Amino acid sequence: MRAVIQRVRQASVTIHGAETAAIGQGLLVLAGVEEGDTARDIDWLAAKTVSMRIFADEEGKMNRSVRDIDGDVLVVSQFTLHASTKKGNRPSFLAAAKPDEAVPLYERFLTRIEAELDRPPQAGVFAADMQVGLVNDGPVTIMIDSRRPE
Repeated sequence: MRAVIQRVRQASVTIHGAETAAIGQGLLVLAGVEEGDTARDIDWLAAKTVSMRIFADEEGKMNRSVRDIDGDVLVVSQFTLHASTKKGNRPSFLAAAKPDEAVPLYERFLTRIEAELDRPPQAGVFAADMQVGLVNDGPVTIMIDSRRPE
């Protein structure tokens, strides 16, 4: 599973002109399930996301997690994180998991985030055409991949 984690002052999802999810300070997580991902990938990434120390402490150093600051999390499914651009100019999305594999893992990710935070995250709608708005704080943007945890 791949994720782009953005520290935000606020973020929201709009579908067909209606806001369906919104958060204040916290994390916007764009999450893409890859073919072959397992529960272990999902659980690792959820724990890592909630524990990542990318919020400032009283000295201005990035030493606090979203849990530490009592921040919110908004998760948006995004299969395009698995785009291959090696050949030609049209990205290939063959590495992205098909919906029958991706939906249960995406839902598990939401459940694991909830367990880690002790409250449910906000979420986009899987496979919907969404408009995502955000105010990136910093900016701080972290890319992470459960299969390449570097």
